[in-house]
Amino acid sequence: MQTPGEFVREQVTTVRSTVDRVAGSVAESVAGSVSEAPSVSAVSSQVGDFIREQRSAARVSLRELARTAGVSNPYLSQVERGLRKPSAEILASIARGLKISAETLYEQAGILDRRSGNPDTVAAIRSDEGLSERHKAVLLELYETYVREHRSAIQTSSHPTASSRPAAEPRNSKESA
Repeated sequence: MQTPGEFVREQVTTVRSTVDRVAGSVAESVAGSVSEAPSVSAVSSQVGDFIREQRSAARVSLRELARTAGVSNPYLSQVERGLRKPSAEILASIARGLKISAETLYEQAGILDRRSGNPDTVAAIRSDEGLSERHKAVLLELYETYVREHRSAIQTSSHPTASSRPAAEPRNSKESA
């Protein structure tokens, strides 16, 4: 027969091993899920780096961009360093100050999905080391515009609307009258 002290020690040891085992599996699952999804600070840092690159390429000082975007200098500095996550409205203001499309910044911030089109073409533009980030953004914008217009032209020609159909009969009746 066990003494009460031995019984308590045995129970405590069993509980500790169970807690350690459960805590280990929880820690592994949390670590796995954290490594799979980009963190908010990683996204903030990515968009901040992109803004800094665009600002440098445009040869615009931090103060100038802050003034034209209508944000404070310290706030913009924090955005560039990944310490703040700007709203879509602030990103649009920064994009105007950098003279780039807001969609480009939205993509960098993870607000919009990557552009449609041929993924190989987009990847080729993005990976071309001979192009600056500014040139890549412009080319991607042009490509996306072309793809969008080309798709709408195809849809319009395959599904003519009432306004795009020729109105030959009424004209002929007027001309013959």
